[in-house]
Amino acid sequence: MTGTLILVRHGQSEWNLKNLFTGWRNPDLTEKGIEEARDTGKALKARGIVPDCYYTSALRRAQHTLDLMLEEMAIDNVTIVRNTALNERDYGDLSGLNKDDAREKWGEEQVLVWRRSFDVPPPGGESLKDTADRTLPYYQAEIVPLLQEGKTVLVAAHGNSLRALVMAIEGLTPEEILKREIATGEPTIYRIGPDGKLVERVEL
Repeated sequence: MTGTLILVRHGQSEWNLKNLFTGWRNPDLTEKGIEEARDTGKALKARGIVPDCYYTSALRRAQHTLDLMLEEMAIDNVTIVRNTALNERDYGDLSGLNKDDAREKWGEEQVLVWRRSFDVPPPGGESLKDTADRTLPYYQAEIVPLLQEGKTVLVAAHGNSLRALVMAIEGLTPEEILKREIATGEPTIYRIGPDGKLVERVEL
């Protein structure tokens, strides 16, 4: 018996479009982001995928993405679990800043270190390691037992909280996960065995 885990990064947000560090700030989706979410919902429906359980973060852009997907999948009256453990990485003092402005203030090299190192956080914020330290225990406690029972679980979250999950599931190194791009609205699908380990990655 294998479970199915579907990870979806939210559709393009208003701040993605403006090239701003977003983190725990709460912008909504753009028109393109809405379209991305709807397209993913349609693709999952076309594959005959009907999740048993639904998880998202405490942030609007991920919640809206999940709502739009469910609308396209003609699924309603289900319980959606929302938790801050699945929130995006907190960018601290960078939140709300244009990425070009941040480079001018702190220098391109320093901003690159904050964005692309595994364990160096920006001022007042989280590193990817910090994000993993809150996301993975939640995943192990709440989601893995459902997958071990053979259930299908849909998670709509964020680039870095999903990177933390992908790193653990695929057994990637910090260097490997930092190179992994997770596009807005793009689903990643895994089969997970009764031992909670990866069986295979599935293409949609």
